[in-house]
Amino acid sequence: MKMPSDNVRHADNQQVTRDRRISDEYFSGFVDGEGCFYVGFSKRNDLPLKWQIITEFHLSQNIGGKNILEAFCARLGCGYIKPNHPENPKDKSWVFIVKNRNDLTKNIIPFFDRYPPHSQKKCDFFAFKHVLEIIERCEHLKFEGFKKIVEIVFSLNKTSAKRYSKEELLFLGTSETIRQIRLGEKI
Repeated sequence: MKMPSDNVRHADNQQVTRDRRISDEYFSGFVDGEGCFYVGFSKRNDLPLKWQIITEFHLSQNIGGKNILEAFCARLGCGYIKPNHPENPKDKSWVFIVKNRNDLTKNIIPFFDRYPPHSQKKCDFFAFKHVLEIIERCEHLKFEGFKKIVEIVFSLNKTSAKRYSKEELLFLGTSETIRQIRLGEKI
């Protein structure tokens, strides 16, 4: 049974979201608990180093908090919201995602530079930012830059979430292949 105060709170929350009166500090704290600065790797044989570096910002919330995701999306002016696990009928949660690297560097990074997280997410954010800086300078296209990114990712204590081992990511075959990559030669 809904209590009258629940209706008032819900209406107030919608009004706050509609007017975008949610503070930036609130958003930062919200990300501290529910956000993710993600750096991952995907095998891509068509790339010189055979790996694609994936950088994404995620913020998830249950169905009752979708309005917060919408307000944050509007505040940042980028990203999109989708069902978190659409294939699972029991999961009704939503996720706000920013994948576009330009949006990450021009919207996400400046926001969290100004309103940094306070938990372990602060380390995650600075690692994420460092990875994006390496990518911006195109250093990730050479073995040494790619290796820096792998080292950064594996320095965070999230090894259980990693799909590939550090060794898998850094193994490129023969020493001749590594020499060619270091010299920037086509393989």
